[in-house]
Amino acid sequence: MSPTIVGGKVGRIGYGLLGLSWRPTIPSEEQAFAAMHAALETGCNLWNGGVFYGPLENNSLVLLNKYYTKYPEDAEKVVLNVKGGLRDMTPDGSPEFLRQEIDNALKQLGGKGRIDMYECARRDPNTPLKTTLETLAELVKEGKIGGVALSEVNADTIKEAASITKIVAVEVELSLWSTDPLTNGIAKVCHELGIPIIAYSPIGHGMLTGQIKSYKDIPEGDIRQKLPRFQPENFEVNMKLVKELEHIAKKKNCTPAQLALGWHVSLSKRPGMPEIIPIPGATTVERVKENAGAVELTDEEMGEIKGILDSCEIIGDRYHAMGMKMVNG
Repeated sequence: MSPTIVGGKVGRIGYGLLGLSWRPTIPSEEQAFAAMHAALETGCNLWNGGVFYGPLENNSLVLLNKYYTKYPEDAEKVVLNVKGGLRDMTPDGSPEFLRQEIDNALKQLGGKGRIDMYECARRDPNTPLKTTLETLAELVKEGKIGGVALSEVNADTIKEAASITKIVAVEVELSLWSTDPLTNGIAKVCHELGIPIIAYSPIGHGMLTGQIKSYKDIPEGDIRQKLPRFQPENFEVNMKLVKELEHIAKKKNCTPAQLALGWHVSLSKRPGMPEIIPIPGATTVERVKENAGAVELTDEEMGEIKGILDSCEIIGDRYHAMGMKMVNG
């Protein structure tokens, strides 16, 4: 049975737009549009974009406007989550900023499609959560956004937020490389409150594809060059997990990425778990189709993967020190 978010049916696998507008070298519009179209053709219709995914004049909303101009029939197929709430990459959940940002985002969309969900990328420590969420709830009533989501918050914040307004989704980093939400109360409270999890970086920033064999394989200027887990002193230790998972993928006759995404789908079906929808990014049709082919895992295979996770320690934080201060808000 397909998950439902803000009244729309979505596929078990979603699609992250970040790489189409925010990386050292972005794909051409032709390539990006082909990948986006392939995502819908394969049922990956929960899309995750950002106001700050790229320069303001060429972010996710601008790209979507252009895409919907070429494929107007696709606008109604997409369930769109938009991430914002950052002023110069610093959290700002003030009513004035949020209203201005969402109005600008709607202008960038140009009347095409809709913002089904909006979330502040990080919790603003200088604005009361109640103030931020009540502003977003007002924008829902005004028809400017479809629902209120959360991003990178802890279990207590999720409970507090749900007492203020309806929360339609919680976005967190969740992968075989980053399983904290399964043990820090986030998955538990989302299950209890019936809130789906949108899992970003479900393939570990590409690490779990097995295609990055060393630090030198990371393109120059790529953000991963600054992430602790990719640093040379940590890389080889963390590759142990990748190599172990590759063995299971080979036995399963699937790619490591399909195994990683299949883990999310299978995890979502387990007792006590909320709906979990991974949103891998992809810039090519081939990669989109590969990701859409996430495999079903048996209880035995899930047990084997758990054993690997228990035996393979991941070294290094998810982000640099400043970035870590803003997560789990």
